[in-house]
Amino acid sequence: MKAIQTLFITLLAMVPGLAFAQDAGQGMSVIGQVIFFAGFILIFYLLIWRPQSKRAKEHKALMSGLDKGDEIVTSGGVAGKITKVTDDFILVEIAENVEVKVQKVAVASALPKGTLKDI
Repeated sequence: MKAIQTLFITLLAMVPGLAFAQDAGQGMSVIGQVIFFAGFILIFYLLIWRPQSKRAKEHKALMSGLDKGDEIVTSGGVAGKITKVTDDFILVEIAENVEVKVQKVAVASALPKGTLKDI
């Protein structure tokens, strides 16, 4: 991710230089600049926007598919079994007779059945 940020900063730093070089008669043509910016937008889409929207869709599907009895891990690292599901919250049993109310958006992943017994 750091490399991507460095690439974008480098490309943005080049833009004022291109405008200056064109005034001096040694820069890119208008078509070259359009191709450059189109490539920049394509890189931005492929490396940042598309993967992020894909993860958001997967997480939304995970949240809507939560059901009583599912074993989950929260983003804070708490593992447990769902005992009750409401619109925005779930009740998670993390130990015998110990239940915690957790927001659905805090669920990081669903575990295969029986995972908690192995721990």
